[in-house]
Amino acid sequence: MKPPRGPQFLARESYRIRRLMDAARFLPVFGLILLLLPLMRGTSGAEAPPTATETVYLFAVWIALILAAFLMSLGLRRTLDRPKSATPSGPRASTLPQAQAEEE
Repeated sequence: MKPPRGPQFLARESYRIRRLMDAARFLPVFGLILLLLPLMRGTSGAEAPPTATETVYLFAVWIALILAAFLMSLGLRRTLDRPKSATPSGPRASTLPQAQAEEE
């Protein structure tokens, strides 16, 4: 018999970043569903739905989607664009001291 497994450890920071990235990927699908809701509404009577009300709804959803995308981008930018270390690495790291020596 196997002993019960303990809970899997996930770092809080990386878990939140992944969930925020998942939410950003799902936002267009969620927005499409919200924008199509007025079309899916069944009309029981002969009256047409008021155009002004639907227009206000569409613009409110549009603005809410823009704000949600903006807030998600701020959260992702803060976590993904952390300052790099002071020492450069990569192919340009070996040419950096030469370029500085030439400037002097």
